[in-house]
Amino acid sequence: MDTEKQISGLIKAFQEIQNLLHKAAAEPALQEEFQTVLTRAKQENPWFTQENVKFALEQWAQLLTRENIKAWLSNYRIAKIPKKVGLILAGNIPIVGFHDVLSVILSGNIPMIKMSSKDRLLLPFILKQWSLYSEGNIKYELVERLHDYDAVIATGSNNTARYLEYYFKDTQRIIRKNRTSVAVLSGNETDEELKLLGEDVFRYFGMGCRNVTQLLIPEDFPLDRIFENFTAFGDIINHNSYANNYDYHKAIYLLNQEKFWDNNVVMMKEETQLFSPLSVLYFSRYNNQQEVHDFLEQNTENIQCVVAKPELEMESVYFGETQKPSLTDYADKTDTMRFLELI
Repeated sequence: MDTEKQISGLIKAFQEIQNLLHKAAAEPALQEEFQTVLTRAKQENPWFTQENVKFALEQWAQLLTRENIKAWLSNYRIAKIPKKVGLILAGNIPIVGFHDVLSVILSGNIPMIKMSSKDRLLLPFILKQWSLYSEGNIKYELVERLHDYDAVIATGSNNTARYLEYYFKDTQRIIRKNRTSVAVLSGNETDEELKLLGEDVFRYFGMGCRNVTQLLIPEDFPLDRIFENFTAFGDIINHNSYANNYDYHKAIYLLNQEKFWDNNVVMMKEETQLFSPLSVLYFSRYNNQQEVHDFLEQNTENIQCVVAKPELEMESVYFGETQKPSLTDYADKTDTMRFLELI
């Protein structure tokens, strides 16, 4: 396969997708096909609202520039003899597995893709456009069951991961488990920064591993400031499935007489656990930076991102940036491209 044609085709495909997002495609038939994909994706998975699907596609379109792709690939060897890599993709947020597909193809290998039943339409549309614009210089297989693979990259829940580890124990593999993200507030955040934090909490209804589900806040930080700056995301409660989760967890807390804070859109609950239920945001208070460091260290295997201001001097991303990862932001912090070099 010709890597240069793959890269050129990828860029052109996402330029076309960007045109489709802005309803500026040259071909009316393609625009209609794209709209049908968006509509059917939401019908099959109500969490895949057009807003969220379009956001995911737009982020990829902005990321996939020639400069970014070349800089990323320059750190790795491209395979001379392609291997078949089985991919078991998640479906919690739109095209969440595309980075794995991209990595396998651009590393010179062939992905055998088992898509999630929750996300069956978006990836085939993207791959069709990529193949078209790369003059057929990409190879991939969409499969119901993996077979004849040389390596596997699979994503699942913690329970599923145990099964996958056993099933693929004799295969070179990356098995990904549940992760989530944490925000650390210093107490000096502006209203604008707290509004941006809302994007990290509510984008994709909080269902991604890069969504914030736990806030670490100073002892005297007023929760009202968080609620006040989350009002811009109030429309989320109008989504039927989200509202059902909200009503369910609120009823449970009331029945159990558990303490929680509520703004009729999201509940906040003081807990040290990382993974909060949908429609709930956990928070913990801290007295000093050592407590923060210890918490993050103890939970490092379960944390994908830490959101914080640079002044806190920790490895972190800025407010509002969790759902805009770079090509080198690997899931579980496992370098997929380095793994693919070794198979």
